[in-house]
Amino acid sequence: MKIAISGKGGAGKTTLAAALALMAAERGEKVVAVDADPDANLAQALGIPEAARSGIVPIARRAALIEERTGAKVEQYGQIFKLNPEVSDIALSYAFAHRGVALLVLGAIERGGGGCACAESVLLRALVTDLVLYKGETLVMDMEAGVEHLGRATARGVDEMIVVVEPGQRSIDTARRVIRMGAEIGLRDPSFVINKTRSPADEEFARRGVAWAMRAEGRPEPELLGVIPYSDEIGGCDRDGMAVLDAAGPALRAALESIAVRLSDRKAARR
Repeated sequence: MKIAISGKGGAGKTTLAAALALMAAERGEKVVAVDADPDANLAQALGIPEAARSGIVPIARRAALIEERTGAKVEQYGQIFKLNPEVSDIALSYAFAHRGVALLVLGAIERGGGGCACAESVLLRALVTDLVLYKGETLVMDMEAGVEHLGRATARGVDEMIVVVEPGQRSIDTARRVIRMGAEIGLRDPSFVINKTRSPADEEFARRGVAWAMRAEGRPEPELLGVIPYSDEIGGCDRDGMAVLDAAGPALRAALESIAVRLSDRKAARR
């Protein structure tokens, strides 16, 4: 299964991505987790120790690799470079293995015009395309608040686009933007997870907000994969450097496992 997770920063998409990746690894699946958020925190949510995290070099900062594969010098303009660089071996060679999960941190393009077709962005886009379309592993991508790393061809290989929302208008507004951007590249059936609910009123607000966002973009009633209650356990794992699943009590673990089951059911229904 290929899963892309988006939503407003702080809504809990990294928590969900880490949990799904770790649970899939526990089931014996081969798992690649991709941190495609410039504010990269997936390694910490997976429970990778700080000493090891400091040695993980994002792909966007591997100048020698970028120059070798694209034929262009990093941080130089006006160059001709390969638009389809060879990337099939990058996941195996550069991923950090932890508890059955192979983690790739893409990193940000840290220069002006980073959104253009520079050598770094071309390599990252080619790598994501290879992971989605040509690799057989379970893939969990922690996206930024959008779908910037996905193209039209790549979107066809994504099984699930999950938008994580919390009970707040800014989160709902971000969800609507993600819905619109996803539809533009063919991701027309996003699913949702509501996170950080403290009361039935919180859940109802988020449900109504998601339904409104879908209607506003001309999309049908959304699929809700699950509701995750607000939990001090998540804050504790962040503070103590623990993996999300290690900090989860029975109720939180059950909520996360229920989402994984719904994802499996949706995949089976599409066959």
